[in-house]
Amino acid sequence: MVQAPAVEAALGRLSAALEALETATERRFETDRSNTELEEEIARLAEDRSQLGQTLDQEKTRANLLEETNREVSRRLVAAMESIRSVLDAHGG
Repeated sequence: MVQAPAVEAALGRLSAALEALETATERRFETDRSNTELEEEIARLAEDRSQLGQTLDQEKTRANLLEETNREVSRRLVAAMESIRSVLDAHGG
């Protein structure tokens, strides 16, 4: 059966349109998959940021405590040195 040139042209356009649709569908699938991967990465980064924030807060608290302890130790050392000086002065030292 011989097909009319118009039918052949229409079939050619239909085939090209189907190929274009398939290509667009594959591209869309890849884009959706990439978007999902990006969303997952953003969620992981947000979780990491939250954990880093908590760790930073804990370390700030620890640093403040160490600073406070350092001041107390320094105060006690000064008091001890003054006591030693007074004992040495009292005994002619």
